[in-house]
Amino acid sequence: MTLAVADPRRADAAAAAAIVAEAVASGQAALPAAAIEALLAALGMPSQPAAQPATLRLALQCRRDFGFVLSAGPAGVDAAAEDAFRRGRGTVHAAAALTDAADFLRLFSPTIAYRRLAAQAAREGLPAPDGALQAAFAALLALAAAEEAASPSRGVLRRLELECLLGGGALVVAACRGEVGAPPPRRRPRPIDKIDRLLHPRTLGLVGVSATGMNFGRIILRNLAASGYPKERITVIREGQAEIDGARCVDSLRALPHKLDLLIVAVAAEAVYALVDEIIAADAAESVMLIPGGLGETPASREPAAAMAARIDAAHGRPGGGPVFLGGNCLGVVSHPGGYDSWFIPLERLPKPNKRPQRTAAMVSQSGAFMITRLSHNPWLDPRYMVAVGNQADLTHGDLMAYLAPRPEVEAIGVYVEGFRDLDGLDFARAVRAAVRRGKDVVVYKAGRTAAGAAAARGHTASEAGDYAVAESVLRHAGAIVAEDVSAFDDLLYLAVALHRKRVGARLGAISGAGFEAVSMADSTDTGTFSLELPALAPQTAQRVREVLAAKRLEALVQIGNPIDINPGADDEAHVAIAEAFLQDPAIDAVVVALDPTAPAVRALEASALRPGHDIHDPASTVALLPPLAARFDKPVIGVIDAGRLYDAFAARLMDAGVCVLRNCARATAALARYAEARRYAAQLQARPEEKR
Repeated sequence: MTLAVADPRRADAAAAAAIVAEAVASGQAALPAAAIEALLAALGMPSQPAAQPATLRLALQCRRDFGFVLSAGPAGVDAAAEDAFRRGRGTVHAAAALTDAADFLRLFSPTIAYRRLAAQAAREGLPAPDGALQAAFAALLALAAAEEAASPSRGVLRRLELECLLGGGALVVAACRGEVGAPPPRRRPRPIDKIDRLLHPRTLGLVGVSATGMNFGRIILRNLAASGYPKERITVIREGQAEIDGARCVDSLRALPHKLDLLIVAVAAEAVYALVDEIIAADAAESVMLIPGGLGETPASREPAAAMAARIDAAHGRPGGGPVFLGGNCLGVVSHPGGYDSWFIPLERLPKPNKRPQRTAAMVSQSGAFMITRLSHNPWLDPRYMVAVGNQADLTHGDLMAYLAPRPEVEAIGVYVEGFRDLDGLDFARAVRAAVRRGKDVVVYKAGRTAAGAAAARGHTASEAGDYAVAESVLRHAGAIVAEDVSAFDDLLYLAVALHRKRVGARLGAISGAGFEAVSMADSTDTGTFSLELPALAPQTAQRVREVLAAKRLEALVQIGNPIDINPGADDEAHVAIAEAFLQDPAIDAVVVALDPTAPAVRALEASALRPGHDIHDPASTVALLPPLAARFDKPVIGVIDAGRLYDAFAARLMDAGVCVLRNCARATAALARYAEARRYAAQLQARPEEKR
């Protein structure tokens, strides 16, 4: 077989799809050998026996969450050892709808499998295998497009797996397996324009408010009022009551004087099913928030919850599209532009101070507790919207991302995902790609990386976590910054918010007051697929630094370079002046500066007993000097305060003044490396033509 030049005319995807249709009609799950041979021939990829072991595995799989996914990675011995490869070096995956042959070749080129093929071609004095690979990718993607265009009533190719090797400069298919089956189930599109009513309701109703006790509904009512939502725009559905906490009551949904923008349901789980039917029948609201848990998370509730979701889905087929439902098992929504907080957490347990004059972030989380803990640890994030999607009986991650992607006031979006609904992974990936093309940063923490984590997700929000490696690769390819753990999520979302309007590049200036910090910063510059550089200082930068050190009588103690250890004797002014010198260096794109809070010369305490006035309130403190410097430059400055609770006020004052501060040098540098890599990839996506499929 010769696939030396990428030529889509070689592949007859329609003929290949017809072979799949015939195999489906035969009722067999596995493609018989004759069908596989015919399918490969139609794709211009005939197989032939090979004496050598395969080195490349190609796969086209129709998945429940992402639809058709193209994969390429090592075969044979390398496949067995793939867990030892660094990220992006083993098997790579991309949603077929978001890639083409040339793009997928770029994704595949850094892998071990590609390098082995390229090395073999070089040993044999043959051209690089790029043309053969690109032609194979093009053929498989053409087949995916043909299958997507096929009638949804017939089955589809569920998986085609090819074991390949390089022989005589051509890609040889040594073995192939295929399966056909039912297509992924589909739901009707949700009317996502109604999310606007959910987030910015002009009228709001509640069901499940106790008139005598402090249940979830009553807490929500009080939080609504405390967050400033006008009581005259709230209606409580409570029979026999005139008002509760100053909000008027009506006896039933049908007694509502007008259709609500948002109805919040906080009743017991067993009462939800009939109430949902009543809401749909009465056309009572444009959007509905289902607070109760137990709707699909337990074995006994899965069947009635699925039936309820089917009735909601059917309502979307009616004129007007029916209401959209958020939840169940949903903490609720905090919408600052909408002027309301519907979380059922008392405000005294989770103060939400206004840390930013202009909120530019949004959080979408399958788990409400994830948002609570993140906000409790990181109040400076202060998102514009915080939306808990719960078990996605109706609205999904993809719906919320599609709504947020075009909104210019949202610059960064943080998402916690346990699992995707049917084909919603693809919708979500498409919306991520659209958001990144519009210049937004999207940070995703995808749960279920281990078998235990996937099982926990099923018991929490009725989620199928799916194959983590595929989801991680597909979402990264779409443009998301995928965090490997919760700490990385915190750091990356914070950087996305704090540095979004800065120019971000790959050349780092690293400043520390201790040798271990300089080493840890240097050790944290490599993400596995990208590295920050530590360029040599320009002569004028070195001279400026030398002058600062001389003025502080530290020149004999410091070796000038990048990274630089400026000695624990350096005071606030020295840290800021050297950071400024680094920022002025044309070869440096960003600065990470350790602010050495425990050093006696640094004004890092809220109040000093030994040296009264030598504290963060001093006009000569870092708190006073660093914020104007950080604001003046369009290069990022990340301050590091690697110390305990005694220095929380130091960090908080800088953060409140707009300085990006992290509490560990290695984490700061690693997060910057990941963020710089994502910004570089985003720029590449923005420069490419939009996908046609």
